[in-house]
Amino acid sequence: MFELDVRSRKPIYEQLTDKVKEMIMHGILRADDQLPSVRTLSSQLTVNPNTIQKAYRELEREGYIYSLQGKGSFITPSQQGQNESKRAELREELLRLMAEAVYLGFTESEIGALYRQVLEQREGGEKP
Repeated sequence: MFELDVRSRKPIYEQLTDKVKEMIMHGILRADDQLPSVRTLSSQLTVNPNTIQKAYRELEREGYIYSLQGKGSFITPSQQGQNESKRAELREELLRLMAEAVYLGFTESEIGALYRQVLEQREGGEKP
């Protein structure tokens, strides 16, 4: 389910949070799906349980997951307008990336095709 690159300069907890976010965004993990327990994932990945716990805390802080005492961690249902500051930050990043894409010669139809591709992958639960 999760693959980590031990040779990467990126910390393991960041790799894990990025992977969970990617799986949510592509529809692989859906609302209220349960994540593996810290202990289970720690043994599967041969990573310190504190590292897994740190990743889960970060995901919860960012609103991607929620925890239930004694039950585990689950994917948070998507809610429009839930995290306006995160949306504003992402909007700024998208504007920057789109300006760069236009500079590099992307057309409006190419950018639209990329948007449709993301929608199809999310609905189909496919990997990019």
